Formats: sequence, C-alpha cells, structure tokens
Amino acid sequence: MGHEAAYHAAMTLRRLLLALAACLGFARTVGSQAGDSAYVRSHYTKRIARIPMRDGVELFTVAYVPVDASPSRRYPIVLQRTPFSVAPYDQDAFPLTLGPDPFMLRDGYIFVSQEVRGRYLSGGTFENVRPLLSDSARARNSRAADESTDAYDTIDWLVRNVAGNNGRVGLFGVSYGGYYAGAAAVSRHPAIAATSLQAPVTDFFFEDFHHNGALVLGSFYAYSVFGIARQEPTMRHWWLPEYERVAEHGMSDDYFYQLSLGPLADITRRFYADNAWWRAMVVHPNYDAFWQARALPPRLRGITHPVLVVGGWFDAENLIGSLAAYRALRSQNPGAKVTLAMGPFGHRGWSARDVTHTVHGNLYFGDSLETQFQREVEAAFFRRHLKGDTASVGSLLFDTGRKAWIRPTTWPAPGTVSRTFYFHRDGSLSTSRPTAMGAYIEIVSDPRKPVPSRCSGPTIEDGGLYHYMSDDQRCFTSRPDVVTLQSDTLSDDVTFAGELTAYVALSTTGTDADVVVKLIDVYPPDEPNHPYQRDTTIRLGGYQQLVRGEIMRARFRQSFSTPVPLRPGEITEITVPLPDVLHTFRKGHRIMIQVQSSWFPLFDSNPQRYVPSIYAASEPDFIPARHRIWVSRSAGSRIEASIAP
Repeated sequence: MGHEAAYHAAMTLRRLLLALAACLGFARTVGSQAGDSAYVRSHYTKRIARIPMRDGVELFTVAYVPVDASPSRRYPIVLQRTPFSVAPYDQDAFPLTLGPDPFMLRDGYIFVSQEVRGRYLSGGTFENVRPLLSDSARARNSRAADESTDAYDTIDWLVRNVAGNNGRVGLFGVSYGGYYAGAAAVSRHPAIAATSLQAPVTDFFFEDFHHNGALVLGSFYAYSVFGIARQEPTMRHWWLPEYERVAEHGMSDDYFYQLSLGPLADITRRFYADNAWWRAMVVHPNYDAFWQARALPPRLRGITHPVLVVGGWFDAENLIGSLAAYRALRSQNPGAKVTLAMGPFGHRGWSARDVTHTVHGNLYFGDSLETQFQREVEAAFFRRHLKGDTASVGSLLFDTGRKAWIRPTTWPAPGTVSRTFYFHRDGSLSTSRPTAMGAYIEIVSDPRKPVPSRCSGPTIEDGGLYHYMSDDQRCFTSRPDVVTLQSDTLSDDVTFAGELTAYVALSTTGTDADVVVKLIDVYPPDEPNHPYQRDTTIRLGGYQQLVRGEIMRARFRQSFSTPVPLRPGEITEITVPLPDVLHTFRKGHRIMIQVQSSWFPLFDSNPQRYVPSIYAASEPDFIPARHRIWVSRSAGSRIEASIAP
C-alpha cells in the first residue's frame, strides 16, 4: 500500500477494507501475478466439497488439484484452514495464485482451503480462538468437536476422497490461519507429514489484542471482524457494515482521535456494546481461565512430524506468537524436528512476491529476501517432507543490524552469553554497576497527554500496524516524560541474539503504571541515505531505529491472573520481557534505551489510579503521576541481553 495513501485524510473505506483484508488474510500478498493466474488455470482443476464433521456440521472446502493427478501420478495435499473467505466461490472461478509461494505452485500440490465452522459458507457456530478439548472430553463424547477434531475429520475425508493424492498432508497457515494449523497439528492424524506455522496466533492476552495485559488500541478497527455474529451461511462480509461505522472517522490522525474517545468504557458504549469479542475482553480483563483455555503453546504436544515456524522481526501482530510456538514445540516435542525462519519483515511480509528491494519503513535490508526465503526454506521444506526430496532444510534467521542471514542449529544461537547494561543518572548506559546511592531519574506521566507511538504519521496505517516497529525515535529524546539513556560510541560490533529482559526499579505517586522499554540503534551522523527510502525527507544520519519495544502493566507484575496495585512511594522492580532480537549494533553506532509510561494509541492509556478493571475506569481515574526510575547502587534499573560471541 502506498506511503502517501497511509497519511491521506480522505482514504476511502473501500481502500481500508482491502488493506484489512490483506492484513487479516482474505487476500494473498501478491505482486505481478499475471503469470501465476494463467498457470493456475492451465494446470489445476477445482473441486468444491462440504465435508461432514463428527457432530454432523459440514465445512465448506475448496480443493485445487493438478490436472494430471492420477493413480500413477499422485500429489501431496497442502491444507489451509481459515476464518476468512476462500472465494472465489463459483466453480469456474480461480484465484490469482495458489499456495504459499510461486515455487510450490509450480512444484505441484493439491491445495485445499477450508472455512472453519461458523464462517462464511461453513455450518456451525464460530467461536473466536475456540478452546481445544482435552483427550478425556473427547473420550467421553465421540461427537465432541473442536478445531483439532475438525482438522482430523477434514484430513481423513481428503485422503479418502480426493483422487490423485499420495497420502501425505502438509499443514500451512499464517496469522489466525497459523493458530488453526497448530490446532490441526496436534490432531495427530497419521497422514500429517509436515506443518508450517507462520506468525501464528498463540495467545490473545500477549499478542494481537493485548501485550502483557495492556490493550492494543492499535487493533481498534479489527474487532468488528471477529465480534459480529453471522446470522446464516453467506458469501458476503456480514460484518462489513459495522466495520464501516467504526472506521468512518479518525484514520488520518489517530492520536488525537483516539484520545478524544475518552476511557475504554466510553468506547464500549459508543462502538462495541453489542460486539461479542470486545464484551468478552471487558468481562475478562485479567489472565483467567477464559484466556488460558485459548492459549496454544501449552497444547503443542505429541507432535512427531517436522515443523517449520516462520516470522518477521518487524511483525507488529504475531512476532510473539512465532517465538512462543517455536519454544513450545522445541521443549515439548523432543522427537520432532523444529526449524525457525525469521526475516526483516512485517506481518506476512515474507509472503510478498516479486519484491526487488526488501524494505521496512525507511530501512533497506537487501534484495529479494522474500524470494530467497520462499525458494530456499518454505518450498524446500514442503518438497522434502511431502515429496521426498533429499535436500536438507535448516533454520534461517536475519540479523537486522548486520543485514545478513545466519543459519544457526538452534535458537537462541549457541554460545551466547548474558550481559547486563545498567542505567545511570547522567543518561549513560553501560555494563558498569551504578555506584551512587539514592539516585533516580524522574518523569511526570499524564494519561491525558500520553507519549505518541510515532514521531509522525498515524500508528494505525491502512487499518493495521506496520511501520512503527522500525521507526525513528529521535523526536522522543527531548520529551520530559521519556527517560533516554545511551552507550558510548561502540568500538566493536555488539550482537544481541536472543532473549531480552528489562528490570525497571520504579516508584510512583500513583497506584498503577505502565512501563514501556525500547531498545534503539543510534546510527552515526554520517550514515548515508539509500534510494529505496519510504520517506525521502528523513536523514539516516543520526537515525534512532527502534529495534525492540514492549509494555508491561505494573498491576500484573506479580501475576497476570491476580493484579495488585502499586504502593505510592515504594520502590518496586518491574520485569519487562521483550521479544527476542537478532541485531548487531555496528561499530560507530550507539545502544540506546528509552523508558516511558505510555505508548499511545498503540496501547490504551493507564489511568494511573488503580481500578479493578481499566475497562470500567472513568475520567476522574485518569491522573498525572510522578514516576521515579531508580538508578542507584541498591536499586539499579537495567536490561539483560543475550550477546553472541
């Protein structure tokens, strides 16, 4: 989507819908696909089926089968289950392309797409991230169904009824589709030979809609898609009228618009009083049984087939999901070969086709990195495990500072060591412990004037979250409500490679607070611009690139299930876990940390007066608070990182 359009106040709702569709998975990320379209029509036939589940519900399914499939020439099945439309629906209509990438399209597979229960033309009732049943529950009721049993029944039907298949099934899904692929993988159907989880939804309390309990207000326009019930099976986007009503205002300047909406209770009354998903979040503000039952990582067990996990280091939606899925699969399935691919991409960016220059925001990382991943990892993975190719496929990860791929045997890469960087009162950041007693840095946080998510432009771009993940942070260094610390100029490269955790010693005059920690790469003054910049007015000399940032709601510092208020004036250490990084701070650069107490409208504002649920907070609860970040010998704020040798 064009840069100018993202900032244009007169953006049409149709454009927004198309952008949202691409973001959520209605449409494939495509470049010049005329060649793919002709190839699809000449090499594939289309079969439409309504596949019965064990409880009698039928799920709408479309299979695209190679025209030469026969008893003597059999093809593996690649299955994608989705809550989004699998249009076009007409028997004679074909999509522009098929499969995860153009290489797999030409390798030849039986590509199957299925709408999950309760969505579009499938029967049944939809439940957002339907909890998986326990084995005992299934044993007690042979007709009990969930997304795992639906996948099992679908696979069983496909291998028995689709002519020309070789009995091997590969599972594939991106974002929400990644959740369904994970649920299918744990069905343990014997035909499953490989799974690729790509930016999978794993836990909505920690990604997509929340981060560490803080509401992702940047998902403001997505709730209609998931929270409006379908009245009957339909080809139409039944949720569209509600989406249009919500998206009618505020897109060009989302900071002031979102601020004008007031507390979340007002947003509920104005926009989402009848939205089932929003209401569920209001009823469950803490990490209770509702959220725990929907968490995928603890349920990724009993998998013995190979799994490829894919993600982007700049994925604003499901970076956490990729890393959480990989860790769970590795630790809970010792018999499975699990590989990881992470590139310099935003959400779904690795699926883009015909990309010549790989860019995120204003940063250029190399040429055709998306194509390299598709050819050398994705297509090779499925070819090996579904077609018997002998070429090995290992992990592939991109260093966003060095701008180069590495091929570690595991992640985090072997040989990393933990290093601590301490905050100092003079604004320095170093590996030396503070020596001063009683030292602190004080800021005043006002929820009515929160720290913006970006220096310029809207946070919610074309209906989704994209470029803030690598944005320039220079405008924040002079703000009085942001603590900025930076290292000396580096004399050697320093590679952050793995987990990253901040420990912020905080005292406040309030009874609740958010702690935002950002890791930033400060470029040298003579850093040259490049010809592929999104914004040509920005100078890369002195650029302060956001490498990683995360928020922690202090009420959840002891438990996400049982929040507790802060005690005014009492020093409390707040642990802020940040998603993994693979980034080399080059010689001549500086390492910077910024600490603040709001990040708006990416996240909702904390009232700073403790209330049992922020969804019920009223205007008087939103109060300024004086925060002290302690940087003393006895209470030292710091960040711990895994450093590669």
